[in-house]
Amino acid sequence: MDDNFDNLKVMVIDDSKTIRRTAETLLKKVGCEVITATDGFDALAKIADTHPNIIFVDIMMPRLDGYQTCSLIKNNSKFKDTPVIMLSSKDGLFDKAKGRIVGSDQYLTKPFSKDELLGAIRNFVK
Repeated sequence: MDDNFDNLKVMVIDDSKTIRRTAETLLKKVGCEVITATDGFDALAKIADTHPNIIFVDIMMPRLDGYQTCSLIKNNSKFKDTPVIMLSSKDGLFDKAKGRIVGSDQYLTKPFSKDELLGAIRNFVK
């Protein structure tokens, strides 16, 4: 399947440099513009500037965790329709449920595969 994600802005928020780099490499290969952020505070400033098409956010982060970050994004009228995909190293039902409560659109367990990452984008960005 030949995906064309040219000019698609994807934000990856994770305090792990490895995860940010992995996602960025995969996404740039398919033509995405990638914006990375190390935590929720960093992300919120960048979201306002860059208006990403889709956001991947890690749950476990210092200062502002993924749930709080997602909640703030979804409570902002400008960004409430932006898909937010939660990333977690735990495949827990509780985490998934909590993610849905704060408005996340999907949940991926780390480490994610290229197919999972691109599949999530395909689901939400037409």
